[in-house]
Amino acid sequence: MDTMTDDPPDLHEDHHGATRELPGLAPWVVVSGGRPGPDAVEERPRRVFAMVGAGALLVLVAVSLLGVGAAHTLAARQAVNDAASTADLLSEAVVQPALENSIVQGDPAAVAALATALHPYMTSSSLVRVKLWASNGTILYSDEPRLIGQQFDLDPEESGVFAHPRTRAEVSDLTEPENRYERGHGRLLEAYRPVWTPNGTPLLFETYSPYTEVDQRAGQLWRGFAGVTVSSLLLFTALLVPLLWRLMTRVRAAQRQREALLQRAVDASADERQRIAGTLHDGVVQELAGASFAVSGAAARAESLGDTQLSGDLRNAAGTLRDSIGGLRTLLVDIYPETLESAGLLEVLRDLATTLRSRDIAVHLDLPAEDPGLGADGDRLVFRVVHECFQNVRRHASAANVRLRLAPGPDGVVLDVADDGVGFDPAVVLDNPAEGHFGLRVLADLAGRAGAELTVSAAPGAGCTWRMTLR
Repeated sequence: MDTMTDDPPDLHEDHHGATRELPGLAPWVVVSGGRPGPDAVEERPRRVFAMVGAGALLVLVAVSLLGVGAAHTLAARQAVNDAASTADLLSEAVVQPALENSIVQGDPAAVAALATALHPYMTSSSLVRVKLWASNGTILYSDEPRLIGQQFDLDPEESGVFAHPRTRAEVSDLTEPENRYERGHGRLLEAYRPVWTPNGTPLLFETYSPYTEVDQRAGQLWRGFAGVTVSSLLLFTALLVPLLWRLMTRVRAAQRQREALLQRAVDASADERQRIAGTLHDGVVQELAGASFAVSGAAARAESLGDTQLSGDLRNAAGTLRDSIGGLRTLLVDIYPETLESAGLLEVLRDLATTLRSRDIAVHLDLPAEDPGLGADGDRLVFRVVHECFQNVRRHASAANVRLRLAPGPDGVVLDVADDGVGFDPAVVLDNPAEGHFGLRVLADLAGRAGAELTVSAAPGAGCTWRMTLR
């Protein structure tokens, strides 16, 4: 429901015309904005499909982000394993057979022999750097000659492989001083494991490979994952659209059926009221009127015969009969007033006001001098709205004052029905009516089909004002 900012009109008169203000004002709530245009009929399906498309897009984005993260994690894990496998293979097949015992003392011939053995692999593979360490942190060999002979501290993980021989791989920390010549190559994967000289001296063999392999492999994994994900999501959406269309078709059919049932209930109620009113008027009311005339005549004859006591009793009985007739006629107006065609809208509204006044509720009428010319359909709509509003005032509002106003406005003829009763929460009454309390929802449907705008201003303790604009 939409809200409006204009304040509803106050009631300013009490039973005697004195100034009297209602409780605090509540914002306007649009109950019915008028007849929907041809584009609005299709707006709801388009909105639903737009929401489905937006939801599918959000799911695709979320799955894509998760897929990128998962692919990168998996690629990094595989690249680390590959780096470890390469280090294992290279150390077993190339380094270990080329090692000489004298390399520990920095023998140039032993260093040259290892360089000769590794050269083909350094030129044909993606390896960036290799290093051979002594257990004291001295670099015995590297394809970067400036590192040979320098000594650095081995970190605990590197020292640990001497005690527990195994191959380890991780992202290299290029901030360490021994890695200063590798910093221009970007992120690197570092793999290391122990090797042994022929006399059993343990050394540490280390390889450095580009981290770009991780990104390349992550891209490959993601493209394969994305193809399956996107195609699955598109297939799911394609299957969902016909189901949604069928569901919405059923919902629209159920809505039309509901509106037809509500309209039929309103029409049946009006027909039944008319039948009951006709039966009372042509039966009981006429009989009571005849009995009243007969009793009044008997009272006059008794008085002419000098029987004053009998005459008084008969006159009292005739008065009681007339009071009963008056009450029945008020009830007839409440059940079904004179037809709009014969009496006119303004007269019918005055009759409806009488039904509330008979229950000690002050009704203040502000009606035009002449019929507003709304036509038969407009007159019936105004009557139904006012009748339903008065019924709610009588049953639920506990109001002392009601104002009924019908006047031309800038956008058409405006009907206001305001009371100073207990009020209510429009969201609860209109959206979730209690069992058997669908009158206001019926009014909204009637006003919408007639192209009229129906709004309400109400809040607990703030009274209620209904406004309908007929264009």
